[in-house]
Amino acid sequence: MTRTVVVTGGGTGIGYAVASAFAAQGAHVFITGRRESVLSEARSRLGDGVSTVVCDATDPDQIEALRDQLPTTVDVLVNNAGGNRDLDGGPGGPGPGGPQLGAVGLSGQGPRTPDNLHALAAGWRANLEGNLVSAVLMTAALDKQLAPGGAVVHVGSFAADRGAGSYGAAKAGLNSWNLFLARQLGARDITSNVVSPGYIADTEFFRDRNGQQFHDARVAETMNGRAGYPEDIAGAVVFLASPAARHITGQVLNVNGGALTTR
Repeated sequence: MTRTVVVTGGGTGIGYAVASAFAAQGAHVFITGRRESVLSEARSRLGDGVSTVVCDATDPDQIEALRDQLPTTVDVLVNNAGGNRDLDGGPGGPGPGGPQLGAVGLSGQGPRTPDNLHALAAGWRANLEGNLVSAVLMTAALDKQLAPGGAVVHVGSFAADRGAGSYGAAKAGLNSWNLFLARQLGARDITSNVVSPGYIADTEFFRDRNGQQFHDARVAETMNGRAGYPEDIAGAVVFLASPAARHITGQVLNVNGGALTTR
């Protein structure tokens, strides 16, 4: 039976790799994103088994419109849309590669003026909406379409455990909410898990910090001496949505080359 898979933020990077992996299995994959040109290019490369829908995952109206364009049954939902939308990553730069204190006003970039507090609030709200609220809204919208035996997989970040300011806080919130969701969906035989990447090369996330020095520093944190790639995350997502993972739910699966370990 052909599965229906929805991947938010599926036009580039990790989302594209996830869509490609499911399409290779013969699934009918719907990829969403905010940029129609990016989605169209992705579809041309992924083939006829992939459909595209322009949708900002933070916009309830657009999500409702998306829901009406999907089949009545969705087997797998991958909440991948997100990224660091803060304007100022603070010391260490944006993203999970270094400690992020938030926007101007707490990062040592200027005094705590009213204007800076507005920027701080905007940065935090953008990251919470883009990385946490987006997943909540998308999952709630598709709740009645999620099929028994299906899976919801969220793409998190090891920034959740590295003190990474608003981005890390949003991803930590995603991990916590996943526990709540797994309890809700478990009674319907639907699993819910988080895949938590470390440093992933070849993505838009690090587009402004793609120098060799930054790359080498991130690789040096790993135990296996290499960067991660979108295909590494796609493999973990596909596994969690497979029959082999039916008894795995409410978990965070770290995929970071040992840069951040559990006990």
